[in-house]
Amino acid sequence: MSDGALISIVAMLGWLVLAGSAMASYRLGWSKIAQLALVWLAIFAGLFVVADLLGARLPT
Repeated sequence: MSDGALISIVAMLGWLVLAGSAMASYRLGWSKIAQLALVWLAIFAGLFVVADLLGARLPT
């Protein structure tokens, strides 16, 4: 594993902790958190499908 990949993983874990603590500050119930997570998952999955259908590619 390269140094860049390790830094990326640590940064992503940091963002996950930050997002989790922000969600915890709202003191929502588990069902509401699960509902919000599924909504966000559907949004990102939908954007991925639309980008794939349009043939969008990241530059290499």
